[in-house]
Amino acid sequence: MTEVNRKIHVIGINSYKFENLSFKLQNLFLETKNIAVPNSYFEEIKSWSKCGLEKKKSFFSSKSNKDLVEWLRSQKTDVILISRGDPLWFGIGRILLENFSKDELNFYPSNTCIQLAFSKLKIPWQDTVNVSIHGRDSTKLVEALKSRPSSLSIITDSNNKSLEIIKENLSELNLIKFYDFWLCEEIGFDKENIRKLNLKESLPSDISSLNIVVLTKTRKNYSNDNLPLFGIGDHIFKTFDDRPNLLTKREVRVQILADLELPKNGVIWDIGAGCGSIGLEALRLRPDLDLFCIDKRIGSKALILENSKRLSVKPKFIFEEDINNTLNTRNLSSFEKPNRLIIGGCDKKTKLQIIKKLATDMNIGDIIVIPIIDIQTIKELKEALEDKSFKTNLNLIQAYKSLSISEGMRLEPNNPVFLLKGKK
Repeated sequence: MTEVNRKIHVIGINSYKFENLSFKLQNLFLETKNIAVPNSYFEEIKSWSKCGLEKKKSFFSSKSNKDLVEWLRSQKTDVILISRGDPLWFGIGRILLENFSKDELNFYPSNTCIQLAFSKLKIPWQDTVNVSIHGRDSTKLVEALKSRPSSLSIITDSNNKSLEIIKENLSELNLIKFYDFWLCEEIGFDKENIRKLNLKESLPSDISSLNIVVLTKTRKNYSNDNLPLFGIGDHIFKTFDDRPNLLTKREVRVQILADLELPKNGVIWDIGAGCGSIGLEALRLRPDLDLFCIDKRIGSKALILENSKRLSVKPKFIFEEDINNTLNTRNLSSFEKPNRLIIGGCDKKTKLQIIKKLATDMNIGDIIVIPIIDIQTIKELKEALEDKSFKTNLNLIQAYKSLSISEGMRLEPNNPVFLLKGKK
């Protein structure tokens, strides 16, 4: 392989001041004639050449497009390309590596804007999810928001209304109250400005085009004063931080509660309760019901207790154990038999075991509802219910939510769920 002598030096900066460069990079700048600079801060870097430098400089105004690549290829001697932060972190580095050999490239990263922002906010950022919507659509942003990380950094794009899209996505996913919204402008530069925005108000009109957004999970006391009677929003329920989707979504939960035909009095068992959303909302609708919540995940009891406080309801029993243990080792005759039974969060074999153990003693008019995502299990579960004298029906619930994107709006699907209902 022919050795490449010409070098492209990619220098990340966090300041427009020449003296803030290391001595090594200052000398490199002094010795190099041809320099490419992003057009958004071209004049600031060009002014470095007025500081008594002996060698005349030739500056190229870069838009980080094919013109830059062609200009770099046309240079016969070493060049400098100025970038912000770390060029290999959502920066120009990827494009350069696609068009030039590694032997031609030298990278000199500075602190990323995200690293600087968290240092200013004085918040640890090792668990932060980082997303860029600069020149990209908001698909990755929506995926990240759905996972509800404790903190989220977003590299924006002033050309596609990024801030409006972020605000709208937070609202559409019911996360406005879930996060504090930090707008960080010109981080590390003279006009640095960090402010927490109230997303119930209009965005400020004086926002710098060089901005990023940091979302941090808010810590607030929840009140049930303004909760709807029916169809409580997903954001109200606390979930496991590492399993935020362990929650029956509102659209499915509403249908399950309707299918249960909740009586004024009686006993409801919520098996595979997760964070307790179905049973607790049922209890809020029918406060005289006795609720049994069962979930095997460690920490589920504390989670259900927290959500019961948020909804101002009180389950009768919460068992943090495998339902198989409940069925096989406990004296079921000492428990109140269910009039309403929800079977979720377990495999087909366990579901069939639950039906075998509990369905026989249920009375005429009692109801079992089973949410199913595996279509292959439906036939056996349906037959098991019918063998216990339950009349069955099956519904497919498929909901879509509108989400804002730079071009307008798209529909984002939730996972389809089959609801198998049996009524004795």
